[in-house]
Amino acid sequence: MGQTKFQRFIFTLMMCFSMVLGMTIYNMFLNEGFHSQFFAHLLKDFWLGFIVALFLDIFIVGKIAKPIAFKIVNPNKDTKPIKVILSISGCMVVGMVLFMSMYGAIKAVGFSSMALKIYPSCVIRNFIMALPLNLLIVSPLVRFSFGKMFDN
Repeated sequence: MGQTKFQRFIFTLMMCFSMVLGMTIYNMFLNEGFHSQFFAHLLKDFWLGFIVALFLDIFIVGKIAKPIAFKIVNPNKDTKPIKVILSISGCMVVGMVLFMSMYGAIKAVGFSSMALKIYPSCVIRNFIMALPLNLLIVSPLVRFSFGKMFDN
């Protein structure tokens, strides 16, 4: 979404920030439960994950996911925008979950063989939350906010 390079960057920033925030809260709640230091840990843990995710989004996942999405749905003047949005969002979620689950596994147990052992369960657990979070909450809210910011 966005007409200029700057607008596309802002949209990516908003989507990435929102998804990482939501997924960090989700994973912290699953791993630690809610406790008195929850928000302090969230504030500390969020930023590195956000930087990693933004890098992955811009330089790797976005470059792979969007061409795949456009093969799934060939956008033209007759294509409903929702089909394009769902295709791109779905491909982005799959790519980001695959990469960020490895980030989470390494962060949890270190760079070891144990990270590879817990990786599949991390992928499943994260995909279960990431897809509905993206499709039902983050994408609509960010698209609405972005539209208001840039009068689209």
